[in-house]
Amino acid sequence: MDLTAIQSALRDARLDGWLFYDHHHRDPLAYAILGLDPAAHVTRRWFYLIPATGEPRKLVHRIEAGRLDPLPGGRAEYSSWQELEAALADMLAGANRLAMQYSPRNAIMYVSMVDAGTIELLREMGKQIVSSADLVSQFEAVLSEAQIATHYAAQEKIDRILAEAWKPIGTQARGVGTDEFAMVGWFSEAMRREGLIWEHGPNVSCGPNSADSHYEPTPESSRPIRPGDFILIDIWGKLPQPGAGYPASASIYYDITWTGVVAREPTEREQLIFTTVRDARDAAIRVIEQAYADGRPIAGWEADDAARAVIRAAGFGSQFTHRTGHNIGPELHGSGAHLDNLETHDVRLLLPNTCFSVEPGIYLPGEFGVRSEVNMITRPGKAQVTGRIQNQLVRI
Repeated sequence: MDLTAIQSALRDARLDGWLFYDHHHRDPLAYAILGLDPAAHVTRRWFYLIPATGEPRKLVHRIEAGRLDPLPGGRAEYSSWQELEAALADMLAGANRLAMQYSPRNAIMYVSMVDAGTIELLREMGKQIVSSADLVSQFEAVLSEAQIATHYAAQEKIDRILAEAWKPIGTQARGVGTDEFAMVGWFSEAMRREGLIWEHGPNVSCGPNSADSHYEPTPESSRPIRPGDFILIDIWGKLPQPGAGYPASASIYYDITWTGVVAREPTEREQLIFTTVRDARDAAIRVIEQAYADGRPIAGWEADDAARAVIRAAGFGSQFTHRTGHNIGPELHGSGAHLDNLETHDVRLLLPNTCFSVEPGIYLPGEFGVRSEVNMITRPGKAQVTGRIQNQLVRI
């Protein structure tokens, strides 16, 4: 935890403090930002106030009095609920405008961790509770140089794996045969050889299955891959958290999606859908690049609008059923701003030194689906795509 930087950000935002609260690990963001052990045994409520100026303050239950000991600041203890409320009022005396992991109307649910009853209690004390969403982005999603290096290391490995994958897909589809799940196994083995780790997946979708944006093949559901099929591949991974010369839990994901056709040329309809999705992707990229070049702050919803306008203009707006992109960090779906004005109206800014995907898609049930996904990293004065960019359907 960088106390000096947090307090400076609070003063810039004209906030009296940032109030952290947890019970039974309801708020994983608090543990990440404060640097607390996410596996600690927590059965009682605790509060931690970082004021805009001055020393932080802790409020803990007496039977778990040491839970916040790794953090700076004085400690108060309680046992009864009456003691808790009195001690909380004392802790917050003079601090009226407070940030918490809260979002009005649950508009940005990714930061909405504090329960309604706690918000009600604080409001009864006369406190104004505002969303910590931008603070969370600043102190959880902004990456160090070492973290950015891990993203590029993963990018080189995954781009190489994907480039190598097209040949065995095509050879086996024309010969002994293969299927979606078998190719997931091929990708998994290739990623293990490269020393990568990942969450569930990767994903290989064939034909109509590519029209399901969250399809995952199983041995039972796996579809054969044959000449003439349409293929979507979504692959993601990162360096192992400990090791490789980087801090533990610091490595950053790389996440891409490409599409292609087996042993034929694309149909006119496939080419139209791919071109529309590609142009939507590039529209989002351009608006982000231009904002950074101009020194203009840009929110996640603006990039989503840029991509969605292209797809709507082509007549496929109802077939673009998800946000344009998500934040990327040590978790595949990170805690920073998403490119979203569909599922949420994400007003969080795309801050410098953050990473996110750009991945519009069009999904035609019973036919096929196209998603084209790249990753971007923003730097002061510049935003850029971090890996290879697909500009035409792959002929497999």
